Amino acid sequence: MIVCLVTDRRRLGAALGAPSSEYLDVLSEQIAAAAAAGVDFVQIREPDLEARPLTAFVRSAAAKLRGSKTRILVNDRLDVALAAGADGVHLKESSVAPELARALAPEYFVVACAVHTALTAAARRSADFIVAGTVLPTVSKLRADYLEWKGLAEVIVAANGTPVVGIGGLDLASIPSLARTGAAGVAAIGAFIPTTGKLGIEEFVKKRVSDMRFAFDSAQSRP
Repeated sequence: MIVCLVTDRRRLGAALGAPSSEYLDVLSEQIAAAAAAGVDFVQIREPDLEARPLTAFVRSAAAKLRGSKTRILVNDRLDVALAAGADGVHLKESSVAPELARALAPEYFVVACAVHTALTAAARRSADFIVAGTVLPTVSKLRADYLEWKGLAEVIVAANGTPVVGIGGLDLASIPSLARTGAAGVAAIGAFIPTTGKLGIEEFVKKRVSDMRFAFDSAQSRP
């Protein structure tokens, strides 16, 4: 199962009651927790950050995670990903083709692509993996044409073997349904943000990742 944590420092910081001046510090803690929990990818998605502070943050995060299994992807900013030494990029559906990104990047570089339709998935099969959404209603995408399970299954067929990760409105309770579509895993923002103060960020992320993997594997093993 592929697990991808997508960042939102404002949403995370607000949920934890942190002042805005500490949002990046809290985000660093969440990313470190993700690595400790064995998350496969962290997609740094902070669209309001200018190139310079974003590059500095990505460079710091990548350096801290070096040697772990967790790889840092940058949302759509191929220039920042390359300058900061990130492990890859997550391209928007409207962005450059994965072949072009790969031509500009080192050999090890991971190229993930967002898609919203089966038609686009068919055109993005050369990506290392596809992130398909929005699957279910979510606060991050209040106005969207949701794929739902049927649409996600159609994307998976169109991807023709390229791993497809679902995103949008997916929490622990929806993981079994996700697994039954044939998806390769999950990407999420809110699922990795604590809703109560009972657990610290590290403990929360570790438990959430463990519970997700168990639910996914259990659903796949059922006849």
